[in-house]
Amino acid sequence: MTQVKRNPAVVIIGAGMTGILMAIKLRQAGITDIVVLEKKGSVGGTWRENTYPGAACDVPAHMYTYSFEPNPNWSRFFAHGPEIKQYFEHVADKYEVKRDIRFNEAVTDAHYANGKWTVKTSQQQTYIADFIVCATGILHHPQFPDIPGLADFKGTTFHTAQWNHDVDISASTRVGVIGTGSTAAQAIPELINTGAKVSVFQRTPQWLMHLPDFTFSKTSRKLMARFPIITKIHRNTGKFFLEHFFTKAVTGHFIQKHVLNFLCKANLRLSIQDQTLREKLRPHYQVGCKRVIINTTFYKAIQKPNAELITEAIERITATGIITKDGKHHDLDVLVLSTGFNAFNFMRPMNLIGRNNLHIDKAWAHKIKAYRSMLLSDYPNFFLMLGPNTPIGNFSVIAMSEVQTDYVIKLIDKWREHQFDEFEAKQQAIDDFNAYVKEGLKGTSWVGGCQSWYLDADGDPILWPYTWQRWVDEMKQPQMEHLNTRSF
Repeated sequence: MTQVKRNPAVVIIGAGMTGILMAIKLRQAGITDIVVLEKKGSVGGTWRENTYPGAACDVPAHMYTYSFEPNPNWSRFFAHGPEIKQYFEHVADKYEVKRDIRFNEAVTDAHYANGKWTVKTSQQQTYIADFIVCATGILHHPQFPDIPGLADFKGTTFHTAQWNHDVDISASTRVGVIGTGSTAAQAIPELINTGAKVSVFQRTPQWLMHLPDFTFSKTSRKLMARFPIITKIHRNTGKFFLEHFFTKAVTGHFIQKHVLNFLCKANLRLSIQDQTLREKLRPHYQVGCKRVIINTTFYKAIQKPNAELITEAIERITATGIITKDGKHHDLDVLVLSTGFNAFNFMRPMNLIGRNNLHIDKAWAHKIKAYRSMLLSDYPNFFLMLGPNTPIGNFSVIAMSEVQTDYVIKLIDKWREHQFDEFEAKQQAIDDFNAYVKEGLKGTSWVGGCQSWYLDADGDPILWPYTWQRWVDEMKQPQMEHLNTRSF
């Protein structure tokens, strides 16, 4: 007698790009018992959180879309934050995802026992699930600098991920920005363009690549809406460029690596006229060691008379500004912290407790590791989306999530067909996968002599060191021999 296909209860944590995608794909697979728990009041994830001036995606807009939901209406080649947020709102509405979302409900605890996950939330609600899909994202916990006196500053202080739009920044405002990473490179020109005196405190310079942004005319957008093939061509062109140039350049392919190296160094040489300033902006590590910044505005802005680049280390922060190691006091009215995120938090601070009451902090006490970036030992029927070693150099995170989502559906389908009741990665499979990744990292730019958010406590990058296509091929089918399965 044929068994009826099971309909699992699935809890998705997070209603950002990956959470929306997962809810859509689960429902298309015939799974109807879905709850999405979202800590904030709207969808959008990082594009809801990051509202700083100039926020934009450095992946071409037509590639930064779900493959099944193209958008012919992007206004720019590199879409800006509000438009991206609007796109995710549109997708969530079109596919009726919001009916499954519990907004303003953060997960506090998730405990596995007796074949089920018990999930508790900030609203004192409890959910029982067969599977948890953790779609909390990579960069969502702002990191604040450990600088003496930070709390003493009497002006206005905020992190770029918590931008204070109530602050009036004008020509009379003295603004200090700590940090020069991807976010800062977008926000600093906007601050300088207000006429404010902007002091940029740089610890480490970045390599920038000049790749012009441009607007799509109304006519071209109408054509793309009428002829979807045009939109598809835009998407495939962006994918080809990122896959065969950027990704291969940072993973050690000789020609692409040297072309990227030439383009970034030429950009610095041609963009910065003053030799002293140019040397301050010149990184002393190989191109690609940190994420290459796609930007056409920072170099122009930092040369304006109301901008100052400060490379002296910060001694401490005072009530009225910043004192650098050379003893100089920089008077400030506003202090902007562009100091990144705690990239290794993943699902934390949630209390994730697996088999035998194993807390995730204990499981990851020595090393953050996962099989195929997604599966953990002692955490059955649990998926970590965009986990360690997922990010692929300057590629679309949406494309990564789509590959992982297909993998998730295939494993859940085996459960639905009664092949097993629980599964988890074997510890040996986790160790072997991480050894495989570490071996590949030896020839990449990420071990090129810099400190970056890519590196874990051991100095190992949490990135995928091989090609995009290799990753796609290896994720096509779950290798069941690498998993422990159990039937009740």
